Amino acid sequence: MTMISARVERLPFSGFHRKLLLAGGLGYTFDAMDGAVVAFVIPVLRTAWNLSTVQLGMMVSAGFIGAIVGAFAAGTLGDLIGRRKVMMSALVLYCLASAASALANDWITFLGWRVIAGIGAGAESVIIAPYLSEFVARRYRGVFTGALAGFFSFGFVLAALLGYFLVPAFPNGWRYVIFITAAPVVILLWWRRTLPESPRWLESQGRAAEAEVTLTKMEASAIQHGTTLPALDPEEVASQPPSVERGSPVKNYATLLSRKLRRVTLMTWALWMSQSFSYYAFFSWIPSLLVQNGMSLTKSFGFSIVMYIAQIPGYFSAAWLNEAIGRKAVIVSYMMLGGLSAVTMGLATGDTQIVLAGIALSFFMNGAYAGIYAYTPEVFPTHVRATGTGLASGMSRFGGAAAPLLVGMVYPVAGFAGVFGMTTAVLLLGAAAVLIFGVSTKNRSLEAITAEEMAH
Repeated sequence: MTMISARVERLPFSGFHRKLLLAGGLGYTFDAMDGAVVAFVIPVLRTAWNLSTVQLGMMVSAGFIGAIVGAFAAGTLGDLIGRRKVMMSALVLYCLASAASALANDWITFLGWRVIAGIGAGAESVIIAPYLSEFVARRYRGVFTGALAGFFSFGFVLAALLGYFLVPAFPNGWRYVIFITAAPVVILLWWRRTLPESPRWLESQGRAAEAEVTLTKMEASAIQHGTTLPALDPEEVASQPPSVERGSPVKNYATLLSRKLRRVTLMTWALWMSQSFSYYAFFSWIPSLLVQNGMSLTKSFGFSIVMYIAQIPGYFSAAWLNEAIGRKAVIVSYMMLGGLSAVTMGLATGDTQIVLAGIALSFFMNGAYAGIYAYTPEVFPTHVRATGTGLASGMSRFGGAAAPLLVGMVYPVAGFAGVFGMTTAVLLLGAAAVLIFGVSTKNRSLEAITAEEMAH
């Protein structure tokens, strides 16, 4: 462990970390709002623009297609130019494109702007967790990052409430809702004042003096609030300076696919693709599937709100369990229970059974994400952490983009049961990948995890 990382590890959870949690959490909230609100818009646009099921699937997939580009770009640039710059630039792009999509008068224009908005949302989403996880000590990193991902649930609930109250209430209600999702551009001013660059990343780039400034402020804040910092353990501090070898996109990708990291890299791809496919097969289509299953539009939106609210305890229960049983165990158990819930929903007959199964599926699917967002940045070394997380997230977008299209094709042939049977099979494959090939990260520093992987 280097001197910089050792100083990060001894810091208690403080007001500084709470600000980081809120800043990053708000980013995730509005990202989730932007993606989730499309599910409440497409039933209206289907009628207004006379769209086919395949066209609706393309509209839902547009954001994911853009997010593939955004995730790959953000991961690469996050390691090369810094996490902070990427996070702020992504927010601006996403907000402007989202606002422009609200002005569209045809589905092709809407589709184009949704792709661009997806680039911004994908970039922001992928950079927040690896960026902010580098500020926290191992003893609460799992809870912190899991709780950070939990803010996604607030975005989904807000999207459901906006969809329920605004979309049916006005002829252009869908436009008002999408405009609201573009509002977070104003938090950029707060981010500029609140968010420093990651000291671990600065150190990996040979910018130790800048890392020192950030850490000194963090330590001063803790001392100011009555905390006595423990002395550094000489055995934990490396006797040699940290590596400051500069990377490049090609070099970083080669590192991730090298013999030492290949297993971990491919495991994260399988995990993210399976989880994203199953998640968006469910959440992007649930209002429309309920309508096609015989419910009214208003009733389906109301049921969707209940299911979305179940995300909140799902995320935060998993965030707590991240430290209690470890991220790997959380991911596997929640994905398997999510698969069981999907089977139950596929076989449900009445409205009550459908809603109860949907609540369970929402709880476990989102809880799995709290483990995934905490786990993924931990398994990659600092100098390729954003690139590795970006690649995994980018791969997940292939799953997210494919899911709405496949649901649109499978539902007319196999119905409700076919859609959720497909969801279950994919979920179980992802859980198996983590169970077999995943590494344990519980109560270990980022540097200790890296040292073990690179020693193989």
